[in-house]
This record gives sequence, C-alpha cells and structure tokens, in this order.
Amino acid sequence: MNARVQLPYAAPSHVSSLKRATGAAYDQAGNDYLAYADGDARRPFSFDSQYAYADRRVWSVIQAKLVERRKSGAQSIRILDAGCGPGTWLRRIVAHAHELGFTSISARGFDIAEAQVRRARVLSRDVAHLPGVDLSFTVGDLTEPLPEADASVDLGLCLYCVLNHVPAASLADIAAEFARVTSGHFITTVRAIGSTPTIYVDAVDKARQFQQDNGRDRCEVELRDGRCFVVDSHLFSALELRGLIGGALDIDELRGLDIFHSRFAPDRRWNPASLVSSDQLYQELACLEETFSTDPNFIDRATHLLLVAHRRPTRQHKSRRH
Repeated sequence: MNARVQLPYAAPSHVSSLKRATGAAYDQAGNDYLAYADGDARRPFSFDSQYAYADRRVWSVIQAKLVERRKSGAQSIRILDAGCGPGTWLRRIVAHAHELGFTSISARGFDIAEAQVRRARVLSRDVAHLPGVDLSFTVGDLTEPLPEADASVDLGLCLYCVLNHVPAASLADIAAEFARVTSGHFITTVRAIGSTPTIYVDAVDKARQFQQDNGRDRCEVELRDGRCFVVDSHLFSALELRGLIGGALDIDELRGLDIFHSRFAPDRRWNPASLVSSDQLYQELACLEETFSTDPNFIDRATHLLLVAHRRPTRQHKSRRH
C-alpha cells in the first residue's frame, strides 16, 4: 500500500512511531470517529451507533456495578477509563453516578490521541460542573505505569479496541497494572479473532482498501480520500483474554458481544427496503446472542469480547511504577 497523504501527529519523543501513527489515525478521524463509535454526541444514552447492541450490553454491566456500589452505602466512587477517546463512556458514567446519589465522583480518562482528549474535555463540560464531580481527561500511554495509587480505582474501564492497539509484549504488564490499581471491578472489551473486519476509526466503507496482518499484529488502511495509516491491531481469542486478565484479577464474566446482530442488520446500499428489521427480529437475535455468547464454537466469532473481573482480596499486586 503506497501512502499518499501523511498524517501529522506531535507525540512525545519517547512514543514509538507506530503509537504515533495510531494516535494520528484517531485524531485525524475527528468527529467522524465519535459518530461511528458512539452515535449522536448530544444523546449519550441513545445507543444508536453501529454497535448499539454491544453498547447496551456493556452499559447494563456498568450500570449494575454503579447501583451495586451505591446500594452498599458508598457515597463516593473513583473511575478510570484507559483509552477514553472522546469521553462518551465517562460522560455516561459520571452523569448516572450523580443521578444515583454519589456525592463524590472522581473520574479520569486518558488516551494517546490528543485531539480526542481535547474533544472529550469540550463534550464533558456539562457533567464536569455537576456538584461533587472531579472529571479530567489527559493524554497518556497505556504502556506506561498508571499514576493511580494501589487499590484506588472502584471501576476501571478499557473499552473497544484499546487493548487491540497495544503491542502483545506489553499486555501482561498492562494487566498487572490494572490489577494493582483496581479495588473494585475492571471491564474491558476487545476485537475477537473471528470478528468482522474493521478499520477502527470509521466505517469500513470509508476505506479504499485495508489489510490485517495477523503475523505482525498491524492493520494497514487506505481511505477513499487518499489518506493512509497503520495501527497496531492484535486480535484476541477468548482463551487468550481469559489467560491475560485471569492471571491478574478474578474473572466474573467472559462472553461474546454481537455474534448475530451486525450480520443480520440490513444494509441500505444493498438490501431492498422491504427487508424490514422488526422488533420481533431483534428480540429473537437477542435470544440467540444470550444462548451462544459463551459457546466455544461461537464466542471467538463475536464482534467483541466482553470481560468483567474484580480484585483478588488476598493477592498482592506488583507495581510497575518507578
């Protein structure tokens, strides 16, 4: 693939060239990435993006953890979102935690893509000014030690392909670091080895061509407007993800997300309008998802894998902080 347009990215000098390229790809995508990944930024709870089914499933898990903590009598909560992008998930969580009656909400999101971090700050101004809320977004590298103290994070998130963009050699250290800072629960979603293709930053139809290289864990993309980029792209099996996180935290749940929904969704560019997606169809698809989400023959063919874990009360976690 011959690059036609370079994607500028002013990353710190210690950041590798491929990390710079990954950050550049998301930064250059701008609002298009937000619309593709999260839908309408003005309606964070509408769940109307391409991944609406998976988003609703992830949100139901997060919501349950918030309610569980509030019912325990806790009035404070500390949240960390690693690879926060434009901040949609922290906006949802902080707003809902406030509605539940938490009086002290400390939330930090970080991402390697500087423009996405700036966008998160702007979009989150409304919830950032709620009483009792301390919400911040910073530029950060997941392969570096986290600044959070041991067992200080009640809810840790690493959602939608963030771990796919991390070099495989760094994954064990990252998992250990999440375990070190986690006092409550950790939730992650990753692209599965049998998932449908993605170019990560936008819809696949925006690409002229793309190629996933599973030998080198990278994805090369040429967009229709002539821009080209390369990102780290390590696809996970359920077994690998279980081994990675299960070595550091106790796993509560591991399932496939969107095994059927995306494959049965009509495409307006191809399917006739008469092919209606009824509520009954979606209900039946939801039943299929629930039935096969943990089936060994189907889980690795999901669009994403969802893993929920919690801290081991009696285990000491090794810090990577210097």
